[in-house]
Amino acid sequence: MVAIINQAHQVVSQYMDGFLLTHPELKRLEQAPIITVKEQSANCVPLISGGGSGHEPMHVGFVGKGMLTAAVYGEVFLPPTAEEVLCAIRYVDKGEGVFVIVKNFEADLLSFQRAIHQARAEGIRVKYIVSHDDISVDTKKNFQKRHRGLAGTILLHKILGAAAQSGLSLDDLEQLALSLSTEMATIGFATSSAHFPQLASPFFELNEDQISYGIGIHGEEGYRTVSFESSEQLANEIVNKLKLRFRWQEGEEFILLVNNLGTMSELEQGVFLNDICQLLDVEGLRLPFIKTGRFATSLDMAGLSVTLCRIKDRTWLNYLQANTTAPAW
Repeated sequence: MVAIINQAHQVVSQYMDGFLLTHPELKRLEQAPIITVKEQSANCVPLISGGGSGHEPMHVGFVGKGMLTAAVYGEVFLPPTAEEVLCAIRYVDKGEGVFVIVKNFEADLLSFQRAIHQARAEGIRVKYIVSHDDISVDTKKNFQKRHRGLAGTILLHKILGAAAQSGLSLDDLEQLALSLSTEMATIGFATSSAHFPQLASPFFELNEDQISYGIGIHGEEGYRTVSFESSEQLANEIVNKLKLRFRWQEGEEFILLVNNLGTMSELEQGVFLNDICQLLDVEGLRLPFIKTGRFATSLDMAGLSVTLCRIKDRTWLNYLQANTTAPAW
């Protein structure tokens, strides 16, 4: 499979150059791999997040007024270093403290926690949340839930970003984040694996007629591989897993996010979204906010993920609907 790149070691830097050409309201810092707003909102707690590249538009596409103040990025599927994260914290801190959103992967946690510890030692007030919305299981570890940070992280970016813009304090943002993170769940599937730009072989093998449920965004295969039957059958599997997680009651309200993991066509995405919504309607659920698109990808993986967030507080909807200049929202 051909990857449209130049040298593999330059792919991330060259992508960022191209990204900034169409988003002049953003800038890249010279001292570290960080994309940030040119004009930071005054008297507003700044938010940062980040992680490995290869998941575009996550994370740099969600930098903007009303979402992230800055995103710090690493190479493909590799998180930034603790020093780079610390640089981002120092840069955005203007005295109101800094809120950090971290995805639940071992390497990410190590980098971000070291940076947060050092920032606090320097006197910077830092609070954080670990996104852990994945509800798929690991068949090699007695079917334990993986709890990885997946597309639900984008809802944290949006809701917390709007809340910060509205004037919430650092402590209030922490309480909101804790409440949000426990009400989110994500699970997805793929029809083909991702490929590294410099490698010809995929991370895992699927036949042309096969589906893998519960895949990860770093090339991890899922918990079950089956032959494809229909979009409706895929939606039914996903809804059943989400139902086990939430044990919902008829009439409950949820936020729905259907995320394209890379190269699924708009046509397929729309058919699947319709199937998901019909099944959730049969369950008696209300969906006052539905969004679909590419938010957290895995290079060229062909697949979709579904995130549900139970609405405990209707101000969450206000934050979701608030304006943002972040280009990928």
